[in-house]
Amino acid sequence: MKALTLTAPSEFEFGDAPAPQPAAGQVLVDVKACGICGSDLHGMDGRSGRRIPPIIMGHEAAGEISAVGEGVSDWKVGDRVTFDSTEYCGECPDCKAGFVNLCKNRRVLGVSCGDYRRHGCFAEQVVLPQHILFSIPDALSYEKAAFAEPVSIGLHAVNLAPKPNQGALATTTRQECAVVVGAGLIGLLVLQALKARGWSRVYAVDLDDSRLALAKKLGAEEVFNAKEENLAAKLKELGGGDGLDASFEVVGAAQPLDLAIRSVRKGGTVVLVGNLQPNTPFPLQEVVTRQITLRGSCSSAGEYPEAIERIQDGSIQVEPLLSIVAPLSEGAQWFHKGVQPGNGLLKVVLKP
Repeated sequence: MKALTLTAPSEFEFGDAPAPQPAAGQVLVDVKACGICGSDLHGMDGRSGRRIPPIIMGHEAAGEISAVGEGVSDWKVGDRVTFDSTEYCGECPDCKAGFVNLCKNRRVLGVSCGDYRRHGCFAEQVVLPQHILFSIPDALSYEKAAFAEPVSIGLHAVNLAPKPNQGALATTTRQECAVVVGAGLIGLLVLQALKARGWSRVYAVDLDDSRLALAKKLGAEEVFNAKEENLAAKLKELGGGDGLDASFEVVGAAQPLDLAIRSVRKGGTVVLVGNLQPNTPFPLQEVVTRQITLRGSCSSAGEYPEAIERIQDGSIQVEPLLSIVAPLSEGAQWFHKGVQPGNGLLKVVLKP
């Protein structure tokens, strides 16, 4: 089969790779579309340590089943599917408790690190365990279906933030209000997930005014450039003076984290989605003295069916986020464009 392989830091080769064959309990999927994830861009130069060459990256994908292994009964050749980005065992305590994203045996598609190498979906075909597959409607394009993975991440993050009438300081006298700090692809999906889940007022913060304009179109009540002075105080005022009910940090850096913490009310929740930097300082006393809850959000855990449904019904719009669809053979140039500052790209989808 043809595949796009990372052969060295920031170096790619498009060419032949061994065609996979499904074993018992597995299916062979002809990949029809695969999105370039921010983690792929951050990992291709070796910084993250999770894309050690040689590796076929790619985990945001959809396609058609072309063969099934022994014992596969729920799927057949011709089925249109998308799939979880994480292979989980289904047997460990975390999996049985529903936390498949925390599986001790988890392997992420398209990732190679010190513990494992698992080739992904920037290829014509990929073999997958049957239990991570999800059916997609005939009317849903493969390009849109490839968004199921990032949409599920946005939904999972929102699941971790209780609305005011569900939290420790419950009140029914106010509208639910939140801020999304970072209006990149995942941030814009978190914003839409909040609106789809019924949060009344959602604000967005970013350094890029064009992304803020898009956030406004996608439902943000107001948008703010991160360079504005006294921004935390402004956001707190929008929450009634004490602060917003929740914030979502979707960058993973010191200044956005500081803003996310300082903008919420006493007893509020800060959901940490971005992980650009492995370590960041944060205002400890703000968290302790105001009893703020910090929650890390890792991947997704059961949100795929809702993600597919919301993409299909348009309650979460993905078409405005799709920058370009390009042939897999041109993948290397789009990876390099993706790391150039000010490239204007949100999501590039490659088609084998």
